[in-house]
Amino acid sequence: MLLWSVGMTVSRSSVPLLCLSVAFFLVGPCQSGCRETGQCCPGRDPSCSCKGWRSDRTFGTCYCDQACVSTLDCCHDYDSACPALSCVVSEWTAWSGCAEPCRATVRRRSRAILQGPLNAGTPCPHLEEHAGCAEYWSQQGNCPNPPVPALIISGGYGNARKKRDIPDSSDITGYCVQFQLTSLTKGCQQSSGPHTQWMQHLREGHRVCVECQPPALSAEQTHCAGDGEEDDGGRRQSHQWQAVGNPRCRGVWRRVGRMEACSCPTAHSFLFI
Repeated sequence: MLLWSVGMTVSRSSVPLLCLSVAFFLVGPCQSGCRETGQCCPGRDPSCSCKGWRSDRTFGTCYCDQACVSTLDCCHDYDSACPALSCVVSEWTAWSGCAEPCRATVRRRSRAILQGPLNAGTPCPHLEEHAGCAEYWSQQGNCPNPPVPALIISGGYGNARKKRDIPDSSDITGYCVQFQLTSLTKGCQQSSGPHTQWMQHLREGHRVCVECQPPALSAEQTHCAGDGEEDDGGRRQSHQWQAVGNPRCRGVWRRVGRMEACSCPTAHSFLFI
C-alpha cells in the first residue's frame, strides 16, 4: 500500500511537468512567423527568417522570402501573410503606323505595368510587340515605286490594314495568286515572335495562296507588284519573295496561276504588301 501510495504521489506530482512538456512540444519555444515579424521579402534573403513552425510542420528556422516557395522552408503563415500577387498590365495600345513609309518595315504596340509581381506572383509578360507592315503613302503623297520583290504577310493582317488614300477602294476587285515554294531560308523557322510565328508554316514544296487587295492594288493598277503576272508569258516563272517582319525569311517560289478567290488553308494564306 505504501509503495502504491508513493507511486501515486510521484505520478501526481509529474502531471504538471508532463502537461508542460506536451504544451512545449505542440506550441514550441516560439510562435513567430511572417505576420508577427512583419517580413515579406523579395528573392532569396537569408536574413528574412525567424524561428517557428514551417509549412511542412517541422520546427526550426523558417523564411519569409519569395524563394522559400521553391525551397520548401516557408514559415507556416507565409501564404496568408505574404499572398502572391501576379503582375497586372494594361490593355494593348493601338498599333502604330509603319516606322517608315514606302518600304517594308515594322509597326509597334505596347502595354504598361499597372502592378508589379509580389511574393512569387506571376511575372510580367512582354510589354512590346512588333509586326511587319508597309505603307503606300508618305507626307508627299503615294509612294512612287512599290517595294520589290514580292512582300508577303499573314492573311490576318488584312483585317487591320488601313485603306486610306485609295479612292473608291470598295470598287476595286482583288484576286488571288497561287505559288509553289521552291526554296526558303532557315530564318523562317527561327521566327518565334507572336506576330512572326506564321512564317514557321512555310515549307519547300508547299503551295500557298497570296491575295492581292487594296491598298497593294490601287485603281491605276491591274496587278500587285511582285505577283509575276507581267513576266508570266504562259510559263511558270520563278520569283523572289520576302516575309514582312523578318528580313531573314525569304526565298523563291514558282507561280502556279491566278484565281478569283483564295482556297488555301489559313496557315498557307497570305497577302501582298
